[in-house]
Amino acid sequence: MTIPDKKIYPRMNDPQTVYLNAVITDPNIIVGDYTMYNDFVSDPTLFEKNNVLYHYPVNRDRLIIGKFCSIACGAKFIFTSANHTLRSLSTYPFPIFFEEWGLEKSQVAAAWDNKGDTVIGNDVWIGYEAVILSGVHIGDGAIIGTRAVVTKDVPPYTIVGG
Repeated sequence: MTIPDKKIYPRMNDPQTVYLNAVITDPNIIVGDYTMYNDFVSDPTLFEKNNVLYHYPVNRDRLIIGKFCSIACGAKFIFTSANHTLRSLSTYPFPIFFEEWGLEKSQVAAAWDNKGDTVIGNDVWIGYEAVILSGVHIGDGAIIGTRAVVTKDVPPYTIVGG
């Protein structure tokens, strides 16, 4: 078996599939070798913009995806900053205005209830339009079904649907 090189497009004449680590620029997104993403709706090289949502540097949380994962079109990773705190008098997203209102960055990260890194193991298959919430750990070999919403950790070699 010949292992392909780590170019952006692993298949000739297939601009819908990319190796993610060849297109990621955010240092807080770490992707293992040969993990691929397929998108038949928009440009798959825009994975960071279209699929990794509310991932702001001020929270210092990371998305870590292992080797040989397959991620289908429309899969989303939603980070802590999408949440509105429930420990306040208001659910209004005051933390997003930290620069304009002179708030300390440390106060902002605390206000968002940071759940830590989101970690996807090796050889994980994430189905069409699945949603992975912040802080979730998905074990090696797991399968996340189409449009599943993953809110808690998934053990290795487990199938999640719904």
